[in-house]
Amino acid sequence: MAFVANVLRVMIASPSDITDARDAVEAAIYGWNDANARNKQVILQPWRWETSSVPQMGDHPQSLINAQGVDDSDVVFALFGSRLGSPTPGAVSGTVEEIERAVEQGKPVHLYFSTAPLPNDVDTKQLEGLRAFKQQIQDRGLLGEFSNVSQLEHEVWKAIEFDIANLDLGVPVLNRPASGVQYQVQPQQEREIRDYDKKGKPRYKTRHWIDVTNTGDQDAHEVTFDAVGENPSMFVLSDATPTTIHAGQTRRVNVEHMMGGGDPDILRIRWTENGEAREREFHVG
Repeated sequence: MAFVANVLRVMIASPSDITDARDAVEAAIYGWNDANARNKQVILQPWRWETSSVPQMGDHPQSLINAQGVDDSDVVFALFGSRLGSPTPGAVSGTVEEIERAVEQGKPVHLYFSTAPLPNDVDTKQLEGLRAFKQQIQDRGLLGEFSNVSQLEHEVWKAIEFDIANLDLGVPVLNRPASGVQYQVQPQQEREIRDYDKKGKPRYKTRHWIDVTNTGDQDAHEVTFDAVGENPSMFVLSDATPTTIHAGQTRRVNVEHMMGGGDPDILRIRWTENGEAREREFHVG
């Protein structure tokens, strides 16, 4: 069933050596959605440069990733294993540049370092640069660690819960264009006891009516109902006095069906909307 929700884009930033950790963050995001999206009215949309970025010319690749990923994201998860990453024109690595840009924009940034055993082919120069960066940045916030992907997934859930509690999301609103007056017309009937015969057995009659709901976002004024046709079998019994049907409101129109009529059952609704006279016909039989 459809529901209204705030959508938050979550960027996953890291050098290329910890793909499994990037996958774990994405899996944690989708798992959180499955468990919480409906009741918390929040949907998280993961963003990864390798799957979400759009090929584009005209600037340095990191600048394009910044514009497409960092600038349009609401939350950033940054991960490091044994590499700092490749340098860019503006920073010691692309991931560092993404972190700095997100911090400057006031976005929540969650930074995690792997404590898993180092690979046998570790790039010592990259490792030295990573350790220097960690030493430099640890005075600017709280850093997280993970030894395996299961622990990382737990950390991601914890961070998401923290962000949602602190972000001023407000009540989600469905962004729809104005629709004016819109009608949903539904024939209804109900069998009820009319009286009893001499033996005490009930005799029944069928009561008919039409539920007319204004599903639009404007009020309908001076609304009247009548049956259409030269030889109708349906007659409107409701008061002919014009009425107002507010947006989201339902009005019951009582009708009666007569034998001998040959025309289809058509209900005509006349109303005024923004000062203009309108009318529409609905087949109800």
